[in-house]
Amino acid sequence: MLRMAFSAPFYLVTAAWLFFAGKVEHLERRDILALVLLGAAGGYLPMWFDFAGLAYVSAGLERIILFLYPTMVVLISAMVFGRAIGRQEVLALMLCYTGVAVAAGGDVVAVGQLTPQIMLGAALIFASALTYAGYLVASGKLIPKLGVLSFTACTMLVASVTATAHYMALPHQAELTRLPINVYGIALLMAVVATVLPSFLLSAGIHRIGSSRAALVGTIGPVSTIFLAYVFLGEGVSALQLAGTALVMAGVLAITMKPGRK
Repeated sequence: MLRMAFSAPFYLVTAAWLFFAGKVEHLERRDILALVLLGAAGGYLPMWFDFAGLAYVSAGLERIILFLYPTMVVLISAMVFGRAIGRQEVLALMLCYTGVAVAAGGDVVAVGQLTPQIMLGAALIFASALTYAGYLVASGKLIPKLGVLSFTACTMLVASVTATAHYMALPHQAELTRLPINVYGIALLMAVVATVLPSFLLSAGIHRIGSSRAALVGTIGPVSTIFLAYVFLGEGVSALQLAGTALVMAGVLAITMKPGRK
């Protein structure tokens, strides 16, 4: 709720600037409906599913399940739009997900025996990956029509409203006005660095290279956390993590160096 509340003004200013500058295209009813559905189901639900699942599983297991979404994007695109899956994309998928599995292998071992709680958490994380994959696929069709800024501002404003409605509808342990001051600072930082900037950059990337390739490049995410944790948290980097990093980078290069088709 705090994260999206701090993000909303940035999207609202962007939408207002686009409107008064005359850069907002006329939207048909189906376009408006698609934006609302994508904002609620693709902008907010993946985040909520992910955080809910983390209450039951380790971050390592969450990381592996969540980053199945590029595979889902490629498969959904193949089923819905009839896009062929080339050999180079298959190779890239294999390299990326082998790398992610290797890099997070140590965390998976620490999870231990499966329990009903872990299974529930895994199902929630899988739902997060699936809804996010659907968001990426649909985004690839709407962004060229609406524009990067308009699409991002509209869908994320809907996500902010959805987060607010969800918070107001349910009882919570913490009151928004009585949290420690550093919580508001962290929420603001998450809003700017981990929400606003990535949302615009992701939309711009999808517009340029397509949703399938954008999803594959996104597999750098779980590996990059290893190095960020090393720099900022002082966590160690194992040989498995380094090997996984090399595989993911090889997979990303294999898909991004392929010319032509998006």
